[in-house]
Amino acid sequence: MKKTTLHYSTVNLFVLSLSLLLITSCQKDDALKDSSISSAEISKSQTPANPPFNIEVILRSDGNAFGHIKFRQDNDAAKIISLETWVRDLEPNHEYQLQRAVDLILDGNCTGTNWLTLGKGLIPQSILTDDKGTGKEDLWRDISSVATGTTFDIHFRIIDKTSGAIVLTSDCYVYKVR
Repeated sequence: MKKTTLHYSTVNLFVLSLSLLLITSCQKDDALKDSSISSAEISKSQTPANPPFNIEVILRSDGNAFGHIKFRQDNDAAKIISLETWVRDLEPNHEYQLQRAVDLILDGNCTGTNWLTLGKGLIPQSILTDDKGTGKEDLWRDISSVATGTTFDIHFRIIDKTSGAIVLTSDCYVYKVR
């Protein structure tokens, strides 16, 4: 009998601990959802030790389509930005292109309409989707002509290469040239 009682006590303690953990985790998520801090304020709160050299860009559509850009500038003299771009749930076996626009007014409100098609350096490169509508392309951009320390708002979009229709868009991000 003692083993059964001990077993039930251990299980009850485990279930109680797990329940408290879940409740606490949910409270944190709700607090973040209710937070009035904007993404612009978060971006502007970067410190010299953690400036916005690297960005995780999320691209969304009105439907299920989704994209991600791993935007990185290595700490070297070359000033090359790598743009590991991935999309899913787009039209199968189709060509898309990544574009960006910037503005120098750091208010977290991307008003730039100077859309530039990105690729492999100065050569635009399409993102080809497979038969399931998923595509991946490693793109890059040389920004050696941009002064170190220049900061700007930047946003991205994926367009249909054939029609020019916008299929995915990102929020506004702040970027600082290393």
